[in-house]
Amino acid sequence: MGQKEGAEAMLKSVHKSDQQRHTAESAQTMTDVRHEVDRIDRILVSLLEERQSFMDAAARIKGSRKAVLDRPRIEDVVSKVKAEAERQGLSPAIAEPVWRTLIDRCIAYEFDSFDRLKPGLDKT
Repeated sequence: MGQKEGAEAMLKSVHKSDQQRHTAESAQTMTDVRHEVDRIDRILVSLLEERQSFMDAAARIKGSRKAVLDRPRIEDVVSKVKAEAERQGLSPAIAEPVWRTLIDRCIAYEFDSFDRLKPGLDKT
């Protein structure tokens, strides 16, 4: 399943009460705003869980623990995110620090996953 199909499948699985009711422009009350923010947060959690599953895959695939921390890859991801954020109108003041924190936490998770999957291997 491709990226677009995966996102579409995830959105289709959203409960009917979770459907978008307002846009940022049509929201009239804080209840409207909060409903949409909560709805988006649930979608983000689902996407983050999917991303996390690939950290497990990376830990399974990588042959050594030292391969978990890949600084050039971190900068590549951040660069791509910043470009996409600019394209979509997301503030760089939000995008870069959020992704750097996400990457940091994902690396920590991947180390734990590596250690769980390959106990004692390359423990440095």
